[in-house]
Parts: sequence; C-alpha cells; structure tokens
Amino acid sequence: MTYSGAVQVGGPADVHELTDLMISKVAVGPMNNNAYLLRCRATDEQLLIDAAAEPHTLLSLIGDSGITSVVTTHQHADHWGALREVVAATGARTYAGKYDAEGIPVGTDELVEDGDVIRVGRVELTARHLVGHTPGSIALVYDDPHGHPHLFTGDCLFPGGVGNTHDDPEAFASLLGDVETKLFGQLPDETWVYPGHGDDTTLGAERPHLAEWRKRGW
Repeated sequence: MTYSGAVQVGGPADVHELTDLMISKVAVGPMNNNAYLLRCRATDEQLLIDAAAEPHTLLSLIGDSGITSVVTTHQHADHWGALREVVAATGARTYAGKYDAEGIPVGTDELVEDGDVIRVGRVELTARHLVGHTPGSIALVYDDPHGHPHLFTGDCLFPGGVGNTHDDPEAFASLLGDVETKLFGQLPDETWVYPGHGDDTTLGAERPHLAEWRKRGW
C-alpha cells in the first residue's frame, strides 16, 4: 500500500510501513489534529504522539496491545485533549518538553530536553527543543538506518511555513532560527515531515522557501 499522509477526521488511518517501524496517522477533533501511533516491528511496543482528541478513536487505533508511552509535542490544548483518557485506559508513561510540561494538565512522567532519546521497543527517537510556538515545543527525529529520517514536528513546521507565533517577531525569529539550525541544518532533504495538522511534506520541498518565510515574518 502507498502512504500519502492525507487523512480526514472520521476517516481511516494512513499507515507508513518502514523496515523497523510502523507509523499510523489519524486526524481527530475539531481542529483536525494529527495523532501518530508508532509501533516497533521487532517488539510490537507502541508509542503515541499527541493524544489530541477523540479518545475512542485513539484507543481503537491503539488496539488491545496498548501503548507504553505518550509524547505531547507542546502545551496547546488541542494536542492533549484526550491525554487523560488515553493514559487512564493504557497506563502509558507521559513525555513532554521540560518547558511546556506545566501547561499540560496531566502529569508528565518524563521531562524532555534537547537531544534526549525516547525509545519505543528497539527504535530510538531524538528530541529537538524548538522555541517560539511555545517555550517547550519538541520535535522527534527517527533516523531510519534503512532509509531517510522521519521527523514529527508538532506545530513547529508545516508545508509552507513554521507554526503560529502570534505576531511576535521575537518568537518568530526564535522558532525559524531553531527550525533552520536543528532541523534543516542537520537533516537531509529526503527527511519526511509529519506535522501536527494537515498533510505531510519533506524538508527538501520546504528548504527553498526559508528565505521567503524570514522575509514575510510568518
């Protein structure tokens, strides 16, 4: 099956089958949030990125095997709306950026800093702390040993630009700077980008527009 990354609220998940990792993407809630279920193919251990909304949808996606952890990319409410219910049903440990955890009204078991590694089975995800959309947003990088990297960006990077910084020039400069340095500056064009809303993209598709984004200020 061909993965497109195009999903709709109320529709089925789209599944990206990698050699060591299965990535299931589903859209939930009134703000069309993306949630991502990652399953290690060697151990069947699962991790959820952003328990955003519709706990029944997420728990159905998770299935009977459960999850060991939930990562919340940032403190905005549309990204943790189902977190309490999902954690209660699965007993999963919670992860969030160190500087956003206080804004998430579900306890964070593991405070994540730049460069920290989060594991799901034998798969490792490296956190990148990106400042501007929120103080403690994190992106997650899976550097696939069998192919190109895969990057989960929350609301920090989308097709066509970085996340909303609420007309704050300082916050925009910080976010774009972090995105340029920690993502575009370290990862190749082939890197597949999974954003917090909407369709997927690649760093290569977005890289030519960085100067345009800086000039326009959003």
